[in-house]
Amino acid sequence: MNYAENVSNEGKGNIHMETKGYVQVYTGNGKGKTTAALGLSLRAVCAGKKVFFGQFTKGMKYSELEAVNILPNFEMEQFGRNAFIMGNPTKADIEEAKKGFKRAEEVLTSGEYDVVVFDEINIALFYELFTVEEVLALIDKKPEKTELILTGRYAKDEIIERADLVTEMKQIKHYYTQGVPARKGIES
Repeated sequence: MNYAENVSNEGKGNIHMETKGYVQVYTGNGKGKTTAALGLSLRAVCAGKKVFFGQFTKGMKYSELEAVNILPNFEMEQFGRNAFIMGNPTKADIEEAKKGFKRAEEVLTSGEYDVVVFDEINIALFYELFTVEEVLALIDKKPEKTELILTGRYAKDEIIERADLVTEMKQIKHYYTQGVPARKGIES
């Protein structure tokens, strides 16, 4: 069944629409990976679903952190320090990632959430804060009904292969290259 047939059959007994959760990956060098995951999270909450949004390698104050005060059934945690990793990760970066990974496994396997987002998990893999094998094992523990979203640049081939949906954000043009800093509510 193609996408158009699937959409046209929505509500007509298509059991996969509500009973199976898939693995989605948002990667690439373009802007919009976290934003797409937040948009999906908003859509899910508005449909009455419960969402967990975990951010790896991030500990800075982003505007989306306020969502927990506004949105019902939306939880967010950061698994990083106050500075995004540039260069080699420190011992503290590695410790935060390991604690975050343990928490991520608890959240995913709890079966409590309809949608689970692991934001920047691909960057954490890129910096070797944990292994591809560990992430693949985590994916394997996903409950059948849970939708799992993995974001971040440099998604490993093994993660892409395991995913059901992969979107690559490609940068064509960005005002950042003209010296425009991250703006509150737009990029941060």
